[in-house]
Amino acid sequence: MASRRACKVAEAVREVVASAILFEMRDPRVQNVTVTRVEISDDLQVGKIYISVMGDVKQEQLTLRGLESARGFLQSKVAKRIQTRYTPHLSFYIDEGLKHQLEISRILREVLPPDPVEQSDEAEEDVDPNPQSSADG
Repeated sequence: MASRRACKVAEAVREVVASAILFEMRDPRVQNVTVTRVEISDDLQVGKIYISVMGDVKQEQLTLRGLESARGFLQSKVAKRIQTRYTPHLSFYIDEGLKHQLEISRILREVLPPDPVEQSDEAEEDVDPNPQSSADG
């Protein structure tokens, strides 16, 4: 269980890194990136940053390389924001949770029967609410 302080530092690191990636980085390899979560060790010396990248596996790997090369820049941004003895050593990982969630949703849509509420909504859309107006033409 992470300490309360580690949770606060993790949230601060997530905010700093996400805004730096979005507004300050100029690396063309780092595009369409979302920082999903940050895990900080209890001693506040190691930070794991989980990201989600819009694109294929090649784009994900390219983005990871870009972020790894910008690690020092991002760590300096974090050091300016949080006042701790040590700045966490940042490492970046692809968050596979979102992909798994989308895959499970797709499988469930294929396996489960359609929702009866959705079917009734679609049937109402097919019926013309004003049949005389279309005949008057």
